[in-house]
Amino acid sequence: MNKITAVSQDTFIVAGREYRSRLLVGTGKYKDFEETARAIEASGAEIVTVAVRRVNVTDPGKPMLVDFVSPKTYTYLPNTAGCYSAQDAVRTLRLAREAGGWDLVKLEVLGDQKTLFPNVVETLAAAETLIKEGFKVMVYTSDDPIIAKKLEDLGCCAIMPLAAPIGSGLGIQNPVNIRLIIEQSKVPVLVDAGVGTASDAAIAMELGCDGVLMNTAIAEAKDPIKMARAMKLAIEAGRLAYLAGRMPKKRYADPSSPLAGLI
Repeated sequence: MNKITAVSQDTFIVAGREYRSRLLVGTGKYKDFEETARAIEASGAEIVTVAVRRVNVTDPGKPMLVDFVSPKTYTYLPNTAGCYSAQDAVRTLRLAREAGGWDLVKLEVLGDQKTLFPNVVETLAAAETLIKEGFKVMVYTSDDPIIAKKLEDLGCCAIMPLAAPIGSGLGIQNPVNIRLIIEQSKVPVLVDAGVGTASDAAIAMELGCDGVLMNTAIAEAKDPIKMARAMKLAIEAGRLAYLAGRMPKKRYADPSSPLAGLI
C-alpha cells in the first residue's frame, strides 16, 4: 500500500461508526436551506449538527431541513444549542430521539449568554443522565483536561473542547490544553467552536485532533461555499501534516544543502 492510499483510508470512527471526513459542520446561520445544502456538499462533511430547538425538522407545513440535507446521506447530530441547564438539555434530546430516532447526539449546556462558555457542572449532570438512557454523547466542553477526563470516564463517546468562544472566529487560544486532552483521551477529540478560517482548522488537525466541528466560520464567510471548500482542504492538509510528523523547531539556521565537500 502506498502512502497516498494509506492516507485516503485514514478514517475517523465515533460511536462505532466510520467516517471518511474529519470535518463536521453546523446547519445554522445560512440565508436559506439551499445555501446550507450547497455549503455542506462543498465541505465534504458526513456529520451535520442540528439545533433541534431552532431548526425545523418535523413540521411539514414549513420549509424543512431534511428536504435539502437528507438524513439518508448525512448523519444528523442533534445538539442542545440554547440550553442553559441539564434538565433542558436532557429534555431537548429526548424529544429529538422521539422525533427522528437519533441517539448519537451533541451535548452542550451553556453557562451564560455573553461568553457561551460551557457550564461544566450542568454538562456533567446531563451527560450522566443521557448515557444512562442509552444516548451516545459527543460533548462540548471547556479546554480543561480534568473535566475532559471526567466526561470520558462517564462514557461520552467524543470530547469536544472549545478553541475559543462560540462564533468568535478567534482560532485556538490554548493549544497546550488541547494537546493535553488529546494525549490523555481514548475517545475522539474534536475542536468545537471558535474556528475562524482555514489555518485555524489546519492547526487543530496538526495538534492531533480527530476532527473539527464548525458552523459560523463557514456560514458567515463572504462566500460560504468557497469557505466550505477551503475548510475541507485545510482539514485534509492538517491531518496529513500531523501524520507526516513536522520537523523539529530550532533556534538557529540549518542549511538545506550539506556543507561537506564545499569547494
